[in-house]
Amino acid sequence: MSKIADEIKKPVADHMEVFEDKFKDAMKSSVPLLDTITSYIVKRKGKQLRPMFVFLSAQTCGPINDSTHRAAALIELLHTATLVHDDVVDDSNERRGFFSVNALWKNKIAVLIGDFLLSKGLMLSLDNNDFHLLKIVNGAVREMSEGELLQIEKARRLDISEDVYFSIITKKTAALIAACCEAGAASVCTDKERIAQAREFGVLTGIAFQIKDDLFDFGSDDNIGKPTGIDIKEKKMTLPLIYALSKASWMEKRSIINIIKNHNEESREVKKVIDFVFEKGGIEYATNIMHQYRDRAMTALKSLPACDARNSLEKLLTYSIERKK
Repeated sequence: MSKIADEIKKPVADHMEVFEDKFKDAMKSSVPLLDTITSYIVKRKGKQLRPMFVFLSAQTCGPINDSTHRAAALIELLHTATLVHDDVVDDSNERRGFFSVNALWKNKIAVLIGDFLLSKGLMLSLDNNDFHLLKIVNGAVREMSEGELLQIEKARRLDISEDVYFSIITKKTAALIAACCEAGAASVCTDKERIAQAREFGVLTGIAFQIKDDLFDFGSDDNIGKPTGIDIKEKKMTLPLIYALSKASWMEKRSIINIIKNHNEESREVKKVIDFVFEKGGIEYATNIMHQYRDRAMTALKSLPACDARNSLEKLLTYSIERKK
């Protein structure tokens, strides 16, 4: 991603560098333990896709300003808080190839760190009267929580329909990318239609992004290699699997659901599910749907002013569905 990222963020590269310093400052605390842990979090930052969406969306709609930097910091603070809490909920010891906060400092401290980051984000907005940005990001956090709970509820019976699936991923994944684009646009302009167009681009991109993640679980010779089956082991109902089940006989469906419920840790059984999804055309179907959302996102993007930043958003959209991991 590094070379692609450098090319994509070129129109806002200077702002991204300034943002990194401002974000570090936003994480600081006078409590030594807090400072140690937040420094650890900053050092293992990911691909910086969220700030990139914020700054590129902003520059597409107007000149980047201090409010844009605060929007990016707000999203990173609140999102990082949700990740720390997620690792506690999932009892996960690893995040992006590093030990998670709860693995190093235990659950109680991890929960408190998440709370601290949430409060930092809230204060950053309140201190600068960025109520419009806080409203956007708070809505995303609410939707992400609802999506996670909806998925947990439906996973018990493994009876997720396509409609429910899209409701879950729109809330869990697309809501955050939509908030990045909407907050970026709202930080530089007041044109409601333009802000709504930026949000629509984010929603559609986020859905395409999640379907690509679904496809990673199955792999193939021409995209990511050996199937992983991780989602199957975690009893997650992804689009390729949902479609395959919709095309199965009652007996086939019963057999596959039984494997996912009771034999999801057995590699041989998981492979049966993967082979079943391929045989029923689940991969082709999900890939086609992903491309449809890509095309719709591209149409939404074209409604925004043409500029280098918009070109970079187009490249970011393409990367979202062509990435290898």
